[in-house]
Amino acid sequence: MEKRSHQYRLQLDYLTDTKGEKQQTDPVKIEFENHDNIFAIIDILKEKDPFQNREQAVEFAIGLKMFSEVMIKNRNNPLFEELMPAFGLFMKKLKSL
Repeated sequence: MEKRSHQYRLQLDYLTDTKGEKQQTDPVKIEFENHDNIFAIIDILKEKDPFQNREQAVEFAIGLKMFSEVMIKNRNNPLFEELMPAFGLFMKKLKSL
């Protein structure tokens, strides 16, 4: 049976540098898959607001889901060897909020 994934497109625009100067850089555009509905996770984290900052909750949700999906797809990569057990504990803690 074929496993279905949610399909996403993300665009990252570089607006200003640390001096506040505008940057003329081409945006990074990627399309990717994720086994979770990231928009539903964003809504949950915005509601729980673990950082008392809803924008940070959105940043966190997007970053976490993109990172964790790559880690899952590459679970046998030695790069993630030490991280996998701790990440599992972290996810359990996050889901208990």
